[in-house]
Amino acid sequence: MPYPPERRGQTRARIIRSAQALFNRHGFTGVSIDDVMEHAGLTRGGFYSYFRTKSELYAEAVALALAVTPWSRWDGVSVDFAARDAARQVVDAYLSREHFSDVEGSCPMVTLPGDVARSGKTVRRAFENVFKSMADLFKESLKREGRADRNRALAIAGICVGGMVVARSVESAALADAIRTAARKTALQLGGWSEDGTIDGRGQASTRPEPRNRRRRTLRK
Repeated sequence: MPYPPERRGQTRARIIRSAQALFNRHGFTGVSIDDVMEHAGLTRGGFYSYFRTKSELYAEAVALALAVTPWSRWDGVSVDFAARDAARQVVDAYLSREHFSDVEGSCPMVTLPGDVARSGKTVRRAFENVFKSMADLFKESLKREGRADRNRALAIAGICVGGMVVARSVESAALADAIRTAARKTALQLGGWSEDGTIDGRGQASTRPEPRNRRRRTLRK
């Protein structure tokens, strides 16, 4: 007896979420179809009724970041995209300790860049769409503030992603924290966003010292 359409959609989403968690943790080559299906609590035989290849599933897992932003899963971290300082909130959330610690639920741009660079067009296009979506948010924020600058938006997105990639790659926890802090400060300065979301007359962020409780204060919006 065939399953109802809604159950098929739920099962497909379950496979994609399973793949995202495993790919984030082990990379594309380190995960097999059997691994994904076992993690999802399903049998391998059902895989090909939903996806043609592992690469197709990989692209879907990367694209999931556009539909479900990683910070939606972190307690105490949120972004109000309707807020005037939404761009600053994204910088805060992206470079937060919560994101740093959540490997399986992480943004794929942080965990998968090496694999993506060696993958086919479908996977690279999915990765590109996630990055462009992030950069477009920064571009629109700058545009609303009368400072439209696509190059600046691309640079801010690159600093956020690159900062987290390097922080995840070093052994020293202290150095990892310092890298995230430096990336955050630089991204905010480049965007002209201060700690409280205001902009000074030059379009530059405030450079006052960060308070020790800054992370919780800014992330709990």
